[in-house]
Amino acid sequence: MNKIPQKFQSILWSANIKDLDLEKDKNYIIHQILMYGDLNQIKWLIGIYGLTTVREVFIKSPQVIYSPEALNFIKNIVLGLGKIKIKEEKYVKTLF
Repeated sequence: MNKIPQKFQSILWSANIKDLDLEKDKNYIIHQILMYGDLNQIKWLIGIYGLTTVREVFIKSPQVIYSPEALNFIKNIVLGLGKIKIKEEKYVKTLF
């Protein structure tokens, strides 16, 4: 059984790493690592779930945590979804 490395605690801050379930908490884990993780952590994420699953969660279960720049990078570069249309308001966190 794969476990989330302890060093990921800083990007999965709202839960204890030991309490996270890779399947039940998949949406949270995927979005947090995409937004706050470094490239090595994103590589680990894709290694655990596979690119297809990460893309599917990103598209079907959006979370409003991304900056516009991060959304652009994750969507177009990391996930290769440049031609897929998404509603940015479902992803981009606005700061007022």
